[in-house]
Amino acid sequence: MSNKEKVGRLNFVDAIRAWAILMMLQGHFVSALLADEYRNKDNIFFAIWSYLRGITAPVFFTIAGFIFTLILLRNYDKGWSNQRVKKGIIRGFQLIAIGYLLQIRFGRLFNGSINDSYNIVHVLQCLGLAIILLVIVYLVSYTFKRYVLQLVFVSITGVLFFFKTAYEQWDYSFLPEFLANYFTSANGSVFTIVPWFGFTSFGGFLALVFTKYHLTPNFYRKAIVVMILTGMVLITATYEIIRDLYDIAGFQIFNDALLSSYLFARIGVVLLVFSCFMFFRRDLNNKILLRIGQLTLPIYVLHAIVLYNSVTGHGLSRYFYHGLTPWQVLVGAICFMFLICLVVLALSKNKKLFHLLRWNSN
Repeated sequence: MSNKEKVGRLNFVDAIRAWAILMMLQGHFVSALLADEYRNKDNIFFAIWSYLRGITAPVFFTIAGFIFTLILLRNYDKGWSNQRVKKGIIRGFQLIAIGYLLQIRFGRLFNGSINDSYNIVHVLQCLGLAIILLVIVYLVSYTFKRYVLQLVFVSITGVLFFFKTAYEQWDYSFLPEFLANYFTSANGSVFTIVPWFGFTSFGGFLALVFTKYHLTPNFYRKAIVVMILTGMVLITATYEIIRDLYDIAGFQIFNDALLSSYLFARIGVVLLVFSCFMFFRRDLNNKILLRIGQLTLPIYVLHAIVLYNSVTGHGLSRYFYHGLTPWQVLVGAICFMFLICLVVLALSKNKKLFHLLRWNSN
């Protein structure tokens, strides 16, 4: 890729990450602390909140794949010599290690025991493995034309989403439990590589498209229109399309795929989120907001310690689990987001610490 073709830092991408991490903070706070009697999906406010919470993780995984693939593409033809290959693998294992560390209760460890759920897979382990898989796909494909890698990424997304029901029925008991937890939620894993790598690979696909066309006239205008139209089709028509395929062909695989059609709809929502931030890209210059988007990892780590009892065994959910009223949760969530971000932003003023804490750098 020539220097003119290289994509610099994109403010709208950092803004999406900031939005996603803030959505995660309030979503986790409300989910952990709101009392059960207020969890009524017939309530319009709770229903809207629940839906928005459901799109946060897809956006997070997609934007991670988008960013990391953009970085890989800066030296696309170098393969193993691409310095981002080594950095990506290291970053992936770092995220996996941090994910497991957050699940260890060191008070129990010092007493000779460990919590039973330490080896289940949460977002950091899954995202770390997803980044490693992105690197592997790149290494396998970089000797071919870029459209091949583009096709591979979008095919991975389609296969993982379409056959999700089949994968969930497989028996993973032949694997050690800590490995099986990356593929099945039977032992309590929240994020498994199927289907979540599908969102990351879709982010890689978007990065390839963006890199190829971003210098063309009126690129953003055209991209926003295409994303909105594609997103609306995926949201409103995926289920019907798969159902019609089943009616025509009669294959059970199409009937099974109906259960995972919501994943394609989530991709549609991700496209709408991308298009919205791209539309307002010129206005997304707030330094604090962009800095938050560059510090998603430490924000996640600190929120896990404060809210979920990670590491210390003492957190808000230990004392207020499902115990707050809506007004208490509303005020608490705002304070929680503000204080977590404030602490991390204060720490990031140290330049060396800032570069250490960043999710990834361009």
